[in-house]
Amino acid sequence: MPISVVIVAKNEEKKIGMVLDAVQSIADEIIVVDSGSTDKTVSIAQNSGARTIFQDWLGYAAQKNFAISLATQDWILSLDADEVLTRELQDEILELKKSGEISKFDGYKIPRILLIGDTRVRFGGFYPDAQLRLFKKGSGRFNDRLVHEAIKVSGPVRTLHNHMLHYSYNSVEEFSQAMENFARLSAQEYRKQAESGIGEHKNKYQNAFTSSLRPVWTFIYRYFLRGGFMDGALGLRLATEYSNYVRKKIEFTRQKD
Repeated sequence: MPISVVIVAKNEEKKIGMVLDAVQSIADEIIVVDSGSTDKTVSIAQNSGARTIFQDWLGYAAQKNFAISLATQDWILSLDADEVLTRELQDEILELKKSGEISKFDGYKIPRILLIGDTRVRFGGFYPDAQLRLFKKGSGRFNDRLVHEAIKVSGPVRTLHNHMLHYSYNSVEEFSQAMENFARLSAQEYRKQAESGIGEHKNKYQNAFTSSLRPVWTFIYRYFLRGGFMDGALGLRLATEYSNYVRKKIEFTRQKD
């Protein structure tokens, strides 16, 4: 069962090499869609044997769906340029390919371990964070969202046992900046959904009292109920930042354009 690995990237020279090295054993085709890197991202990808394509940034979901459309193999593994497969995960996917068991499902979720710098975050709701990334060609695509896009497939899905490493942020400060950006995009997504009258988005933040409790509950849930305190000082900071993310999302949602 041949696999196309598709990766979207921009200015990821510090990480793209690790990502590409980790898929060499499982990939029958590697495609990197670059949106205008000014560093060595493209040359590193080309030297690793990847087919590189330039595409102006279309948005998170649209850019990834464009990359998926370029794949020529029966199965697709869609990765971000900061997601590295562990050796154990590589072996698990190889075994799926060799045994033919891969065809029993239309998609596979892969657990992720978030890293802040070189520190793995194990608790606070950040793990296992399983993402559907390996799927049968033609069976799925990323949903049309401004942020927190996810692949939807038509058939059965299984979660793999081993994980990939998510080298997303170099510091808590970077995490905080990203969360603020996500809060703004989530607010835009909410307003778009609310205008369409879709599902739970319609009245989600109308109750001021309930909304005011959301950040507090988020902190309690992540730090205490999901064990964030077990990650020490880092767990405290991340629970606080995630609580701030929820608060900002509510504030941005209520702002008028």
